[in-house]
Amino acid sequence: MTNSIIRKLIMSGAAAFVLYSGDAGAAPTAEAGDLAAKVQALQMQLDALKAKVGTKSDAATDAPPVGTALSSPKPGTISFGHVSLSTGGMFEAATIFRSHAETADIGSSYAKIPFANDRGGHTSETRFSPRQSRLFALIQADVAPGLKVSGYGEWDFQAAAQTANAVESSGYSPRVRAFYGTVDWESEGLSLLAGQNWSLATLNNKGISLRGEAPPPGIDAQYVPGFVWARQPQIRLTKTFTDGFVAAVSLENAQTTFGNLSIPTGVTLTNVQAPVSGFYSGNNYSLNAIPDVIVKGAWDGPLAGHQTHVEGFGLYRSFYDRVAVSPSAGNQAGALGLMAAIGNHLSSGWGIGGSVVTQLLPGLLDLQGSFLFGEGVGRYGSGQLADVSARPDGTLVALPETMFMAGATMHLTPTFDLYIFGGGEQEEARTYTPVALSGVAFGNGTLPGSDNSGCLVEGGTCNAVNRGIAQITTGFWKKLYQGAWGRVQVGAQYSYTERHVFVDRIGLAPTANENMVFTSLRFYPF
Repeated sequence: MTNSIIRKLIMSGAAAFVLYSGDAGAAPTAEAGDLAAKVQALQMQLDALKAKVGTKSDAATDAPPVGTALSSPKPGTISFGHVSLSTGGMFEAATIFRSHAETADIGSSYAKIPFANDRGGHTSETRFSPRQSRLFALIQADVAPGLKVSGYGEWDFQAAAQTANAVESSGYSPRVRAFYGTVDWESEGLSLLAGQNWSLATLNNKGISLRGEAPPPGIDAQYVPGFVWARQPQIRLTKTFTDGFVAAVSLENAQTTFGNLSIPTGVTLTNVQAPVSGFYSGNNYSLNAIPDVIVKGAWDGPLAGHQTHVEGFGLYRSFYDRVAVSPSAGNQAGALGLMAAIGNHLSSGWGIGGSVVTQLLPGLLDLQGSFLFGEGVGRYGSGQLADVSARPDGTLVALPETMFMAGATMHLTPTFDLYIFGGGEQEEARTYTPVALSGVAFGNGTLPGSDNSGCLVEGGTCNAVNRGIAQITTGFWKKLYQGAWGRVQVGAQYSYTERHVFVDRIGLAPTANENMVFTSLRFYPF
């Protein structure tokens, strides 16, 4: 209708122009006066129509062409008054090549890279995997002025039930990555989180923002050795201050990884329990009495002219076991003079860590570095080294460890990123050599009876104790499409990893290495 009115207006205007232009000096004719009146009437009709339907043209109601930005709300978001539901995820088709077979999917097992004794270590492996694909849902509601509540869930497919296999129908279970609720008191700058999320120890891109964590940009789901992270149940309180400073405290689910637990005869150590209900019966779970406690502060702002994110955190851990000592004249507990006893014991661990992310050349080069050192922090590293060993009396002792990671991401074009990262994790020995027991030692490290020679012989027995993991990796991401319908990108990653062990009694310390190549085609909808 609007177009027909405009066409009549144009035709009438043209006719009026012809009538007037025939004789510039002539007085207006009666026909011209009538035509002018008609033009005025049409203009009034057009103004009325605009007031009724708005100023949009008919063309504005057509579907936008592919690639045209859409106005809010975006696809994937549904609003119900003060409540919104957003959905999305990432769909991935990945390939995996390893020079030494780990029989692992998209997440590598750095602490189990095979030595020459492992027959599988003489073969390579190539696999295809979609299992890092993930789905998420976010519900948000403004329940009162300045008060917001939300719930977030994220799942991937890296769980493997007992029936999972790759023979005919590769059906793997969904796995919870994150599942939590939050309450935000915006005017006070307070936020409370309860549920499963990335650990507070994990690096953020900015502040201590949820869903703003900054893992290395590679494809391997185990990330880079030296990267500090976990995803686990927790209760977290965050306070946002002025001048770009944020602080948080978190109580997180505890779990312990174990190194060498050789103990004297006559001593019985209980450090794990077989599941009874709610856990997979094939796994043992450590005894836990106190949650991990993490305190973190983060600052964002310009530093030496470069936009920078800095954070530091402290970690407290507790390790729990039950020990029974039954000394006698014929066992080592008696020779050590240990008293008969049975009871529970708590041992402590701690860690101090920090990270820096800076735009060295804005829009071109970003740098990232992080570290964590302490005692009993192994489970927070991608290498998954041991948290604890055992003293001669059977109680647990935290192992000293240092982990670090550094990397650079280069934005060579708006659609092409190139990155290089390196990192490592290393433990120190903690051994005990009682004078009363000649030639006998306990703990984690080089022990009198240790023998690593079997690690070098195919089919041999290898009891080497892990000391450290080191890796260097490089790769790229290329955006094939980014627009209203999401993002499509392709990437490749190469990594070289070494597994190091403590020397044995004659100084032999074999090294296992792994060359890995990953490719990925990803679609991020909306």
